[in-house]
Amino acid sequence: MSDTQLSPIATGLAGRCPRCGEGRLFSGFLGVADKCDSCGLDYSFADSGDGPAVLIMFPVGTIVVLLWLITDALFGFPFIVHIALWSLTTIALSIALLRPFKGVMINLQYKAGARPGGGPGDMEG
Repeated sequence: MSDTQLSPIATGLAGRCPRCGEGRLFSGFLGVADKCDSCGLDYSFADSGDGPAVLIMFPVGTIVVLLWLITDALFGFPFIVHIALWSLTTIALSIALLRPFKGVMINLQYKAGARPGGGPGDMEG
């Protein structure tokens, strides 16, 4: 399948190479591999920065605050229970979403033609 047919969202969520959709994008939990182990694409263009973390704050914050308000209205838990419950929920949701969001952001960078130095260009490697 050519890289023009691959969805950067689908390949990013799966943690796959933006060009071939087969190779691994990550070498660890959040560490980006040096290159694709399938097609050899150099991942040196990949720099998601704080983007994934910022994008995760909005949905996670909304979910946690809404659930806090709903459970408080329904059950009236003591404050310390809310702190423990929603702190753990915030951490778990953030960790669960960070890798997929980073993968999508890197794959969108590839589709937009990002490269080291910030200019658009061909990403052959």
